[in-house]
Amino acid sequence: MSMVYKIQAGATMPTLTVPKVGGGEVTIGSSAGWQMVVVYRGKHCPICRTYLKTLDRLLDDFHGIGTEVIAVSGDPQEKAESEAAEEGWRVPIGYGLSVDQMRVLGLYISEPRSPEETDRPFPEPGLFIINPEGRLQIVDISNAPFARPELHGVLNGLKFVQEKNYPIRGTAE
Repeated sequence: MSMVYKIQAGATMPTLTVPKVGGGEVTIGSSAGWQMVVVYRGKHCPICRTYLKTLDRLLDDFHGIGTEVIAVSGDPQEKAESEAAEEGWRVPIGYGLSVDQMRVLGLYISEPRSPEETDRPFPEPGLFIINPEGRLQIVDISNAPFARPELHGVLNGLKFVQEKNYPIRGTAE
């Protein structure tokens, strides 16, 4: 069992770029303001699809508090594009997250259970909120699709953080 790197709350978010559905790129950690990055397992995961549907419904609310939202997976272009088209998502969708990039983010990584599931290692869920200084304000990393933060709670918590200048928590040594 190898050591898993743990990304630290308050640390500068590493800048990672992946291709984006529809062309161009999305960059994690490069926003001039607030940025929320949702890492999802991929098209094979129905729980992720439900989560991203909720994220898409809340997109205007996050934008309303000055927060850029992106979702990324390790899926290849075809899977990411077909799922985004099927769902009509407005959230920018990044794809092709490499295993090395998954490790930089401190994500748990799983091997597919069968070729029907997917054909490559994939990330388990993660949610990162980066503040305007480029530092990790909120970090949530899970090893299973069933445990992730409820997005209405994240939205309300982020409003609180912004309005009260709430400090980054979890930084004590």
